[in-house]
Amino acid sequence: MSDVAFEKIDVNAYRLKRLPGMQADAVFYAKEEMLPQVTKDRSLLQLMQTAMLPRLLSPVVAMPDMHEGYGIPVGGIMVGDGLVSAGCVGMDINCGVRLLTTGLEYDPKIFSREVLLELVLILERAIPIGLGGEYTSEHSHLALDKIVFDGVKHLASAGYATDEDIEHTEEEGRITGAAVIALSDRALKRARLQLGTLGSGNHFMELERVSHIFEPEIAKTFGLHENQLCFMIHSGSRALGHQTCLDYVGKFFPKEHEWGIEVPNRELASLPVETKEGADYLSAMHGAINFAFANRQMMTHKFRSMFTGFMKSKGIAADVRLVYDVAHNSAKWEMHRDKRVLVHRKGATRALPAGHPDNPKQFARTGHPAFVPGNMATGSYVLVGTPEAVKTYYSVNHGAGRAMSRTEAKQTISKQEFEKEMGEVVYNKPFRVISDEAPAAYKDLDLVIRTLEEAGITKRVARLVPLAVIKGD
Repeated sequence: MSDVAFEKIDVNAYRLKRLPGMQADAVFYAKEEMLPQVTKDRSLLQLMQTAMLPRLLSPVVAMPDMHEGYGIPVGGIMVGDGLVSAGCVGMDINCGVRLLTTGLEYDPKIFSREVLLELVLILERAIPIGLGGEYTSEHSHLALDKIVFDGVKHLASAGYATDEDIEHTEEEGRITGAAVIALSDRALKRARLQLGTLGSGNHFMELERVSHIFEPEIAKTFGLHENQLCFMIHSGSRALGHQTCLDYVGKFFPKEHEWGIEVPNRELASLPVETKEGADYLSAMHGAINFAFANRQMMTHKFRSMFTGFMKSKGIAADVRLVYDVAHNSAKWEMHRDKRVLVHRKGATRALPAGHPDNPKQFARTGHPAFVPGNMATGSYVLVGTPEAVKTYYSVNHGAGRAMSRTEAKQTISKQEFEKEMGEVVYNKPFRVISDEAPAAYKDLDLVIRTLEEAGITKRVARLVPLAVIKGD
């Protein structure tokens, strides 16, 4: 339970009391009725501790889906003015979300429960899921060092991505500056068979229906309309990102005293970007970012092949296209307040508004899509940022956010409650396996969405509701 003091400063915006040692202000966003959840865990304490880092832009920020994490809370944004922190990026580097359209309308007669169950089984065979999910040798012809360096562009050269896929991926699926030599042998070994795999925890694949359009013109630009059948993928860099975070926290922490840096805990270990360790981490992180983009792209290739073939067998032509792919665990060089700074988003998604020069050209007039999954029962939103998002360094929340720890969820949520909330949604794992991902374990998605919407930072574009969900264990 957090007892950190704070005051309201704007619509749904609060600032922590500035204490000795804090080098920057700390601001978080929440509706008033969400405050008991915000103060339930150590999130605010972690936000306050993050504000004790040197060489920051002020404030550090937390989104309405914030919850206790590794170092900085999940949902936290820290902007380093020449400072990099592996913990403020997190374990799953470039965990992110991509949305695909199928070229089909949802018809319950065609996509009956039986058909949805069949699709789930076929997808599970096509895409390894779960903590140990990996391929044996299917992609052995793809060089891991080239994936780390070139991301989706390497997959395109091998026929696993289209030019449109590249154009509709953040950074066009490849961020510059990656170096294989900056990644440990253990990280590379752990990643070797994981390209095109889902993972576990909150990662998922989901067949969804567009239930409502809020901004028709923007939705049209995104290629979305009501009753459209879509597919969402939420996954990241798997073991490569996890090991890289551990490796560099271990390298950073013993070196901090040489630079006069004191951090409240090891998880926030940070160094100037001009140090060898800081520069090496950036190269390693960029490699993990590229791997994660390629990982989601390979799953896209598998889904595209499987789904179009499945529908063709029923005499229906499908056309699977990528709306956009956007990350929510990264540190990126951006311009803020006329400075080139390193924006760490940990469980937060970049959302550039219309007219921002860094938008992909196809989204210049609208702002690019940002995706906010809720839980297995309630579905997801597509958002855009507004000019007011400058307050959050053009960042929005990446999901609903956990309301319970995984242990608490397993101990308190009953099978009956789970089944009632899931209703007609098809899911692939028994309750005992995925009870920690039950809908009740997450915050109210609509409250989370309204928080930033009422603050003028986001606009809703579309809502999607789930039909079938695939989770790892």
